[in-house]
Amino acid sequence: MTKFATYTANGETFYGAVTDAGMIALSPEFPQWPSLREVIAANALSELEKAADGKAVTHPNGSFAYEIPVPAPEKIICVGVNFPDRNAEYKDGQEAPPNMSLFIRFPGSFTGHDRPLIRPKASDKLDYEGEIAIVIGKGGRHISQADAYDHIAAVTLCNEGTLRDWVRHAKFNVTQGKNFDQSGAMGPWLVPFTSKDQLEDVRITTKVNGELRQDDRTSRMLFPIPRQIEYISTFTTLKPGDIIVTGTPTGAGARFDPPIFLKPGDVVEIEVDGIGMLRSGVEDEA
Repeated sequence: MTKFATYTANGETFYGAVTDAGMIALSPEFPQWPSLREVIAANALSELEKAADGKAVTHPNGSFAYEIPVPAPEKIICVGVNFPDRNAEYKDGQEAPPNMSLFIRFPGSFTGHDRPLIRPKASDKLDYEGEIAIVIGKGGRHISQADAYDHIAAVTLCNEGTLRDWVRHAKFNVTQGKNFDQSGAMGPWLVPFTSKDQLEDVRITTKVNGELRQDDRTSRMLFPIPRQIEYISTFTTLKPGDIIVTGTPTGAGARFDPPIFLKPGDVVEIEVDGIGMLRSGVEDEA
């Protein structure tokens, strides 16, 4: 299956098809779709696949840098505490809640594959969270669980980087700690969504410097992805290109005793079969 990425080369931004040897630029052929967001809104990923067939690589490996796949989604909505062991981590004696916890992130809080997460000057408590992200293709409101998969265009990976002290600056919100510039990553690419098998029981792993830290399966989610789409679309209209970040397993650095936060030089690798690997280094804010 052809994968699609957004990338920059020589100061110019492109989208194109991913190959083992590099990128096939497709955006110059489709000026009516300035970014992959517009491609998704037009339900045209299959047209990109046809356009890439037989074409030569235009940007070989080493000549480009990955950007987040959908550069300007209207909404990025993240699901929190969505695995049983994550709920237990809170040690508050509460059973899994009847409804999901949600928060939003801004596009600027993410960077692309193989680019560093930025540990900000304001905190040294940068943490990782490996997750699957889904990209909405067909928008809608009041979407049923039975119809939910019909609204997904593509899947990708997310490192939902978090500044742990900043998520506790106030009584009930986590927005600050989830939105430092370039504190998370998304990508490397979009994999077109064609089957529920891509999401229903797949393994998510996160490694830090080669050490396995997170390891779980989507079949154990407290709120499966169709339920997420149903619930979120109850209160907001989902639009093409919107992203839902679906939840992380146990094993983030904050849950170790003592905590193990990310530091410059660390490498985080998030991997899901059928999607690929999202890799991020860590650097301090200049």
